[in-house]
Amino acid sequence: MTTNGMIHHIELYVSDLTASKKFWEWLLVKHLGYTVYQTWLQGISYRKDAQSYIVLVQVSQDKITPSYNRTHVGLNHIAFSISDKQSLLQIKSEVHNLNYKELYENRYPYAGGKKHYALYVEDPDRIKVELVLD
Repeated sequence: MTTNGMIHHIELYVSDLTASKKFWEWLLVKHLGYTVYQTWLQGISYRKDAQSYIVLVQVSQDKITPSYNRTHVGLNHIAFSISDKQSLLQIKSEVHNLNYKELYENRYPYAGGKKHYALYVEDPDRIKVELVLD
């Protein structure tokens, strides 16, 4: 297997590391099979396999504004595959129980189109996360 072109890691700067860790650990570790990879005072990373990982880093307070906006230049969203419908339904249920925001709720599960079964949620910094049924 070649690693040429594979994503090595994604690093997200967050406004509140505690809130972000709660959201991302719930999603990545509990539901998507990631494990905590590295931790340090201002950050944490999660790894799914030996090739790639996701990093959260607390930004300094003087860098929090302007806040993230996915409709401006930059990252719009991160999408993850989900292997079965029951897992997606479980995540959807927990999104509401944990008071996270589901996006496009009135168009679930086809907000991305008639053949695109997905759930869209926001992390604490309003980064859109898409969970796509394989």
